[in-house]
Amino acid sequence: MLIETIDYRAGRVRIIDQTLLPGELRVLELESLEEVAEAISNLRVRGAPAIGIAAAYGMLLALDNELRSRENSHPEYIFDREEIMVDFEIPGLTGDRIIEILSAAGERLKRTRPTAVNLSWAVNSMISSVRGAEAEGRRLAEMAAARAFKIHGDEIKCEFSIGEHGSPYIADGMSVLTHCNAGGLATAGYGTALAVFYTAHSEGKRLTVYADETRPLLQGARLTAWELNRQGIDVRVLCDSAAASLLASSSVDCVVVGADRIAANGDTANKIGTLGLGVLCSEFRVPFYVAAPLSTFDLTLESGEAIRIENRDGSEVSSFAGRDITPEGVKIHNPAFDVTPRRYINAIITDKGVIERPDTDRIKAFIKEST
Repeated sequence: MLIETIDYRAGRVRIIDQTLLPGELRVLELESLEEVAEAISNLRVRGAPAIGIAAAYGMLLALDNELRSRENSHPEYIFDREEIMVDFEIPGLTGDRIIEILSAAGERLKRTRPTAVNLSWAVNSMISSVRGAEAEGRRLAEMAAARAFKIHGDEIKCEFSIGEHGSPYIADGMSVLTHCNAGGLATAGYGTALAVFYTAHSEGKRLTVYADETRPLLQGARLTAWELNRQGIDVRVLCDSAAASLLASSSVDCVVVGADRIAANGDTANKIGTLGLGVLCSEFRVPFYVAAPLSTFDLTLESGEAIRIENRDGSEVSSFAGRDITPEGVKIHNPAFDVTPRRYINAIITDKGVIERPDTDRIKAFIKEST
């Protein structure tokens, strides 16, 4: 069952406000580029694939608002995921102007969260869909809309494919562990790491999923547990610091996590705390798998050392439920991600297949064969 994490309807970007879960399921309708940027920055929409879609839709929304302001009849909207684009006429609308609007919106969105490659990938994909095309303005607008909706549609397909490729790694009766949230809320609605579990569950396999709480924002406790519980999967939340003893006790058969960026050699950036799990899995000989679409690979980076790590506001750590939990004046270290070296990763599960024992040569050959 898909979660309607994000959509584009009648000139509005619709998202589930993930900061309110699990207490409240609220859908927001974002009406401007700045509202989309705020939603990404403040984690109302989060997860690498989901913010990639949000970036594409934010750019389309900027174009939608510009076109509506210039159209004499002032239509309620120009773009919709079902209709693609309504009929409109703006004399003098040029391709250069459309590219200018999309480029400015893309640059604004790129500044929101630097670690997830899907965001910049989506921005570049939107711009490349119109740049160099020999078409008039209206046709270019339609091409931009088609690309945004294709990014969304392709992501849904690839998530089901990740689940299909990953399910063979899950046997009936397994206990597995995951970190943060790499499910439908982080994607187009089905997930990456959690897609592996969902597909295995749909095939009748029994499994128990341990979900790290994932401090400081509790994406595991709030979001992963919410998703898995809705699907009828046995889920058990544990403190991040309890993962070591759990793995040491031989109670976990494998660990599956998502990814926000994967370097050319297989080093993987994911939510802070993932590196620790990789090290623990190596120590206790528990298979460690990464599940992510091909769009998460960044072949321009030779290794994880080049991945830019986002540092977030210290208040996320120094307060909890509106109450200060650290002494006043104490400095906070709050990186949002860490990088797990490829040597700790047994396999990367993608929408095109699985890369066992990832390294530069295997990844390069795999991507060449898959694209």
